[in-house]
Parts: sequence; structure tokens; C-alpha cells
Amino acid sequence: MAVMVCMTGCGSTKYDMPYSPQNSVSSYQLLNIADQENVEPFAANLCVAAKDVPATGINLSDVGAAALFDTKNLETLYAKNVNNQMNPASLTKVMTALVALKHGSTDDVYVASENVKITESGAVLCGLKPGDKMTLDQALHILLLYSANDVAVLIAEGISGSVEEFVALMNEEAKAIGATNCNFMNPNGLTQEGHYVTAYDLYLIFQEALKYELFNEIIQTNTYSTVYMDANGAEKSVEMENSNLYLRGVYDKPSNVTVVGGKTGTTNAAGHCLVLLSRSSSGTPYISVILKDDSREKLYEDMTDLLEIAK
Repeated sequence: MAVMVCMTGCGSTKYDMPYSPQNSVSSYQLLNIADQENVEPFAANLCVAAKDVPATGINLSDVGAAALFDTKNLETLYAKNVNNQMNPASLTKVMTALVALKHGSTDDVYVASENVKITESGAVLCGLKPGDKMTLDQALHILLLYSANDVAVLIAEGISGSVEEFVALMNEEAKAIGATNCNFMNPNGLTQEGHYVTAYDLYLIFQEALKYELFNEIIQTNTYSTVYMDANGAEKSVEMENSNLYLRGVYDKPSNVTVVGGKTGTTNAAGHCLVLLSRSSSGTPYISVILKDDSREKLYEDMTDLLEIAK
């Protein structure tokens, strides 16, 4: 790889290295010979998974992609098809929340437009009507816990003025954190041509979202209730449970870890999907991802098997 080094009038060093998302190189280190200055690689604090990583006793033949990352020791403990571009369903909403937390204020009040009317069969909806008002804080809780697709539209238009502008921001922010093999077409994950992500990109996106205290708080919440206003100022109340069935006790968590929280996703095209933050008894954090499993029951069975190899 050729590197062009030139000295500017201020005496600083410039590196001219065009970047392409199609480039297979995910990290590199440059050495300024003149100054003996090491430049930190992009992936210095990331788990790296350039190929499949098998693990003894793990058989996830039915899933489209899966991975387990030890984010303390920066180890990839398991990886299957982690760079395959796949439909993420509502795991998309992690990216939506990340952009909203970075560019919005939780006290801002957003007003629903006509675009919250989603008619796709099976789409999870909060029941927003045009003119309804809620804060970003309320919207993020409903987005991540209940996975409401209409609330994703409310957030997108509240942050950027339009869904199209918000989606452009999603793609911009994804590439900024190194998630270069994904492309978003909407803020909710409903099936749309050209909307895809990889398991590895989801790890990057989820890890970035975890830097926000509110995101951590929401994904650990079991139940949530709130009151927002309709167009006439009348109160509308909602109550919901976390869609994460580990937290609700529907499925037993692996004995060697505590499931902190995460995000679920399901569509006909994407199958059953889940991204999680877990911790071992010693406090070691793990991020795990499964995309395109056959059923809800199989998803949690496979995720338990995956987490059981955590050290």
C-alpha cells in the first residue's frame, strides 16, 4: 500500500490515503519515519473478525450470521458470516437511537406527521396519530423497548426534518464508526430493498450506542409507562414490557453470564434477530449477535448456546 507523505508549511504531516468501503483492510498503522511517531490503528480498541471463528461445541448451522465478542480483552470468541450483508429488521433501531442520542436533546418535543401512518401487515405500532406529541426521551423508550415503527418515523422527522435526511445521517454516522458494509433505507427496519447490515457492523453500532447512559438505562428496563399528548392536548397513556425475553424471564439466561439488555428484531425477510450486552461474574462485557434464526424459541436457544462459551 503506497502512502504519500508531504510536509505542510506548519510542519505537520499529511497522509493521503483514499478510503473505500469495498477495501478489505479494516485497520492499519502508519509510521512517520522522520518523527518516529506511531499513529494508533483504527481498530486498536475493537474486536476484529475478518473470517469465521469456530468454537468447540457450538453448532449454529440454522442461523444466517452470529458472533460473540469479548469487548474487554478485544477477542472474537465466535464468528459466522459476520461480514455478510443481511436484513436486520428492528435491530436497525439501535442505529436510529444512536443518531438521535448524538444529534437530539431528550427534552425536545416532537410532533407526529401523517407519515406515522404505517400500514404494513404485522408492523409493531405505538398507535401514534398525526399531531400527537412526545419527548425524545419518551420516544426512545418506546422505540427500544416496544420496537414501535411509527415512533421511529417520529424520531427521524424530529431530528432531521424528514425520514430521507435522517437516513442519510444514519449512513454517515455508521461509516464514521467503521460500519462500512451496511446501508440503511429507513429508521425502523421494515423490509426495503437496499436496507442491510452485517453482524460485525451491528457490533460496532451497538458498542457505540452503549457509550450513552440513556441507551444503557433503556435496554435494561423491564417495563415502561408514560403519558403523552394528542393534537388537542388530551393525555394518551402507554404501558409496555421489554421485548427482550431474557429480561422478562420467558427464557432462562445462561448460568455463566448476566444478560444486561439488548434489542430484538423480527420480520419475514430477516427472520428472528437479537443483539445483546452480557457480563460474566467477573464483570467482563460481551456483545453477541444473531441474525436470521428460524423461530423465536430457536433464537433464544442458540443465543444461550453462544453465550455459554463466554469465559
